[in-house]
Amino acid sequence: MMICAFSLSTPFQTFASLPNEFRIFSGQDKQVNFSLPVSAQVIVEHPEIVQVNGQARQSFELDLNHPFSLQSAAAGDTQVQVKLFGKIPLKTFQVHVVPELKVIPGGQTIGVKMKSEGVLVVGHHKLTMKDSQRVSPGEEADVRVGDRIISINGKQLTDIAMVAKLTAEAGKRGESLRLTIKRGNETIERELMPVLDSVEKSYRLGLYIRDSAAGVGTLTFYAPDYGVYGALGHVITDMDTQTPIAVGSGEIVHTHVTSISKSQNGEPGEKRANFFENGKVLGTIQKNTEFGIFGKMNENPEFGIYTKAIPVAFAEEVKEGPAKILTVLNGQKVEQFDIEIVHVTKQSVPQTKGMVIKVKDPRLIEATGGIVQGMSGSPIIQDGKLVGAITHVFVNDPTSGYGCFIEWMLQDAGIRLNKQEHQRAG
Repeated sequence: MMICAFSLSTPFQTFASLPNEFRIFSGQDKQVNFSLPVSAQVIVEHPEIVQVNGQARQSFELDLNHPFSLQSAAAGDTQVQVKLFGKIPLKTFQVHVVPELKVIPGGQTIGVKMKSEGVLVVGHHKLTMKDSQRVSPGEEADVRVGDRIISINGKQLTDIAMVAKLTAEAGKRGESLRLTIKRGNETIERELMPVLDSVEKSYRLGLYIRDSAAGVGTLTFYAPDYGVYGALGHVITDMDTQTPIAVGSGEIVHTHVTSISKSQNGEPGEKRANFFENGKVLGTIQKNTEFGIFGKMNENPEFGIYTKAIPVAFAEEVKEGPAKILTVLNGQKVEQFDIEIVHVTKQSVPQTKGMVIKVKDPRLIEATGGIVQGMSGSPIIQDGKLVGAITHVFVNDPTSGYGCFIEWMLQDAGIRLNKQEHQRAG
């Protein structure tokens, strides 16, 4: 009974919850609380990297019943040991001091224009031959829905028009086509003969294909020191096959929100926005990942609230409690709205569902019903730091949804927070 009582006591729980590793940005500090009624020796391997309570010494005698502070002095890694009576090891943890990173939160509604790598097969259809027989060369050659046709006869595909041209030329010559296809992580080849459709009077492959996608989302951040941005917070998939779209090329542009269809239980709403004709290109699209779209950006877009960069948070710093999101309700003006982070999932590796958020702002609920399509990527700010982005709405409770940690979005943009020097995007 005594052992059980000790293990459930508050000091023991506090001590047991201490991590084995701390990450600190340069210029910041971290409070360590053992909550144990004992004194101990604290030994810092590299006091030039981390100071204890503002002192650059290697050894300290501290009362563990009171919290002490680890303060970053220089970027690098060090080890901190805590020993009872200077001899009995109590706790050892690693401390990683990472160079300070600041980015500019977005919130602007953006238009996304993306061309896929090759063309995506989204369906099959039957062609009518002279004898009224109906065939589908693509289906018979085992070209499947979700396949990406990268090249035909060794020629890299850039659009659907190129497929039509090569098909017509081969059909007239009575030659077959050699298709190079990406199927998941596998590269395969298929050969098929174009068929002259007696109804359309043209040569066809019996495939429905698509080479582009367009939509509306929200800019999450712009990192001026790296010339990159992140947006959406989730992957863009093809509407028919639900497969992620592999980026060939693309761009994001300013849009103008014209109206909002409110979310209701069981029916998510959406932002309606106009793309500007010959509008200014804000950035290129180079990657489409489970955490959004990423690419190059050369300047901070207009209409935002923030003109200067603010700190970002490590995933482990995000906590339950009040926060704010940035998004657009009308036109192009970014506004700030109150939310609550109601649950945080502890993650040491990238996962999309990092937090559950609930909209608290009456004006946002009145205008949107909560979260609507097009708000994906809306930045989440907590305690003056960018901590994440909205990713999904709960269909049966549109005032609630998921958010992802900003750390994982930064990583996909080419900026890592677990190394002594941030990796710059290529």
